[in-house]
Amino acid sequence: MSSADEPRMEHAGPLSGIRVLELSIALTGPYIGALFADQGADVVKVERPDIGDIMRWIGPSVNGLSAVFRVCNRGKQSIAVDIRSDAGREIALELAARADVVIQNFRPGVAERLGVGYDDVAENNPDVVYVSLTGFGEVGPYRDRSAYDTVIQAYGGVASSQAAPDVGEPIFLQQVLADKVTALYASQAVTAALLARANGRGGQHVHVSMVDAVVSFLWTDAAGNEVLLDSDGSQPSSFTSGFKPFRFIDGWGVVTPISDSDFIGMCRALDAPGADDPRLQTAELRNQHRPLMAEVMEGCYTGAERLTVEQATARFETEDVPYAMIVPPEKLPDDPHAVAMKLFEETDDPVVGRTRIPRHPALFDGTPARLAGPAPTLGQHTKQVLGLLGRDDQEPELRRKGVIAG
Repeated sequence: MSSADEPRMEHAGPLSGIRVLELSIALTGPYIGALFADQGADVVKVERPDIGDIMRWIGPSVNGLSAVFRVCNRGKQSIAVDIRSDAGREIALELAARADVVIQNFRPGVAERLGVGYDDVAENNPDVVYVSLTGFGEVGPYRDRSAYDTVIQAYGGVASSQAAPDVGEPIFLQQVLADKVTALYASQAVTAALLARANGRGGQHVHVSMVDAVVSFLWTDAAGNEVLLDSDGSQPSSFTSGFKPFRFIDGWGVVTPISDSDFIGMCRALDAPGADDPRLQTAELRNQHRPLMAEVMEGCYTGAERLTVEQATARFETEDVPYAMIVPPEKLPDDPHAVAMKLFEETDDPVVGRTRIPRHPALFDGTPARLAGPAPTLGQHTKQVLGLLGRDDQEPELRRKGVIAG
């Protein structure tokens, strides 16, 4: 789908040569597209001519481009087309006919009403991997509900699982967890479908709901009593329930004492009683003496308050316990470990100026991925993509009718 007028830098990523058509807004679908673009895919994003993707306007922004849009739409081509019109739908279907992957996140039935559903696309492109992203899935009494992140956090159990035990008030994570988790599940599903296609099993329709993704994610480790139906319920469903940070003189940190040596080392590092108590030497014994464990943990918190971060770090290192000091996002890029990992990349963006974005999270030795570049302005590539489709002569009329913009 790349335009001959705007050649792409040669990309050796694992998805090099894969063409993606993105009919999605907000975060889930666009984040999939961004990850694929990092991995070498050629991604064309279709946006409404009037407002585009709503995420262009949400959150911190510079020159009318938001941070979240910049991160989730990097490296894509934007074509502003009204697919509600006959002419716009024809353009979208022509692009879909050339695509390996089509991503859409309309409510159930909307893509079909617009004429860009799976059957519409597969008629001319039977090998396509077409992914439908929904909130509550495509069946059931809630299928037509609007589904935003907090809605799914509420329904899927996230808010409940985060509630403080003493108060019980549900707590929402202050990030769009449901969208991001769904994007990660869906990106894996799409690449699995591409592998199946490469093995001669053809294209297919992939369905991923936010409810499916979030519940699968949560129940892995935070719904133990709900998984083990014969459990006596004596322990919290999440084995991390009740974890709270240590407060030091000049900062905060956490220790996660999973093994017996971790627990003993934590007690030693924080001068807390318990390291030599025979009743607490194994996980089984600690489970049997929970009131005593509570006393020891209080001793750990008291001991932490007498130490600086530097002192605690030295002690934790000596005891070889799993720990981390709490680092806010604004300080993480300058942390020596993050610097050594080259965790962030800084670039000059033509619209928003200086940016700092985490590198692509997967490191491929043979087919390296890389951050895919700036996010497009609305309709930035409309003219080029129309030219690729041989529709140059139609551009003035389409623009006059409001079918396209950019």
